Amino acid sequence: MFIQLFQGKVSDPEGLQRCLDRWDTELKPGATGYLGTTAGTADDGTFVALARFESQEAAKRNSERPEQGTWWAETEQCFDGPVTFMDCTDVTEWMHGGSDDAGFVQIMEGHSSDVGRMRELLGEVGDRVHEGRPDIIGGLLCGDGSDSYVEAIYFTSEAEAREGEKMEIPDDLRPLFEEEMRLMGDVSYYDLHTPMLASR
Repeated sequence: MFIQLFQGKVSDPEGLQRCLDRWDTELKPGATGYLGTTAGTADDGTFVALARFESQEAAKRNSERPEQGTWWAETEQCFDGPVTFMDCTDVTEWMHGGSDDAGFVQIMEGHSSDVGRMRELLGEVGDRVHEGRPDIIGGLLCGDGSDSYVEAIYFTSEAEAREGEKMEIPDDLRPLFEEEMRLMGDVSYYDLHTPMLASR
């Protein structure tokens, strides 16, 4: 799987929604290799989207379509300032991965001293997470081959996620969670209260 992340501050929410709706009806049918999208706008007005493709080549083919270029020229007018992109060639799904059934999604973006070790830790604790946190459906850890990463965690609902945050971590898992927190470094959080979730 390959994921392309893009984000920016929204200046025209209604216009952006129209553009997203048009992509879904007019452009998606011709997007070969497209798998789905997780997107939404955080409290600070930042729109974040993770577009999933079968491969980097499939994403490149989609970007090179003339109709995609025309659509993007209109869509980027809905943002205040530049839109940033991140091509994630290293994608790890843990537990059940992403889910269109999620009622709340939290996106975390940062730089780690060891993204590979973060993946190992997810493999070690992933199956145990649901025991203590039934509100967590699963997640995606995405990297671009450098120290940058994006992690998306999918929850049943925001209310259940907030309750879950109060739960104690089992003693045998605590060292692993503490190590993961250290590796995550300085993190930017984007809470998608009303996530837009779609699969092919």
